[in-house]
Amino acid sequence: MDIVYIRELEVETIIGIYDWEREIRQKVSLDLEMGTDIRKAAETEVVDNTLNYKSVSEKLIEFVEASEFQLVETMAEEIAGLIMTTFGVRWIRVRVGKPGAVPAAKDVGVIIERGERF
Repeated sequence: MDIVYIRELEVETIIGIYDWEREIRQKVSLDLEMGTDIRKAAETEVVDNTLNYKSVSEKLIEFVEASEFQLVETMAEEIAGLIMTTFGVRWIRVRVGKPGAVPAAKDVGVIIERGERF
């Protein structure tokens, strides 16, 4: 299995359980690791033969900017499902961080893995 990854993609969205959080946009930080097979792309040097991280990033930004989740857990699950379905990814690790949510910490959040490694 090969992994295509995206690190520290920052997107503003509505996220949180408190009333004041529902009225402002906050930054979330996303990391994705997506299991794929890059051999055909490596042989041909044709971007359509790989999992295009630019296309994935654009889809993530569009989705997260339009979303309004209360929990980072829900956001992580929805992101995993979206990417697996849209791009045919069989295994994914998603980290959703909410920087600034805990004043004494640089970042807090969740990491989930879905699908099967191959």
